[in-house]
Amino acid sequence: MGLLDRLLAAGTVVVNEPAGGRMRRIVVDGPEFAWTPGQHVGVFVAGRIIGPKRTYSVWSLESGRMELRIFDHGGDAPGAEWARTAAPGDRVTYTRPDGRLVAGEGEYHLFVGVETAQAPFTAIVRGLGEARWHSVAEAADAADLAGLPHGFVHAKTKSLVDAVRVLELPGEPGIAYVAGEARTVQAVRAHLVGDRGWPRRSVMTKPFWTPGRRGMD
Repeated sequence: MGLLDRLLAAGTVVVNEPAGGRMRRIVVDGPEFAWTPGQHVGVFVAGRIIGPKRTYSVWSLESGRMELRIFDHGGDAPGAEWARTAAPGDRVTYTRPDGRLVAGEGEYHLFVGVETAQAPFTAIVRGLGEARWHSVAEAADAADLAGLPHGFVHAKTKSLVDAVRVLELPGEPGIAYVAGEARTVQAVRAHLVGDRGWPRRSVMTKPFWTPGRRGMD
């Protein structure tokens, strides 16, 4: 097996359909490999490895069948275009799963994010069993959060940070997963560490996008 074969995989799109609100469900049939819930893959959205690549968290992966849930934010960015137009039968190349936004050990779990965080959050929650968890999720339209597990709290404030500030949590720190726009992710982490006294190592972050930054659009 060559170096590229160890790093990359190739599969075939078998499903591309709406998944509630502006989310799309894309299923790719490819090789079987290890995956830890919460990890992501990098999809070469132009159909070749020399070209734009976009990162998507894996919703589920079993026997080589990988499911993604992608938020269609509109516009003509390469990732959004691929999510809308990928058709059954299309070949797609992607990196093998990677990433550190996976379940950690703590007294309880806290999930804070936006629409784009549905895939890693849902995947992690599935594996928590009876563990305690709290959440706050932000979306302009609650329909865009339809794929989240029952129990996720839809933020009704204009600021995700404000929603976390008023969230009732146990007195001791837990383990937090914060995902979304880069500056908002930083602000939530600053609140948990600075205002609530959480250890920095207990707040795992994943910036999915930021305005004007190529590759995160």
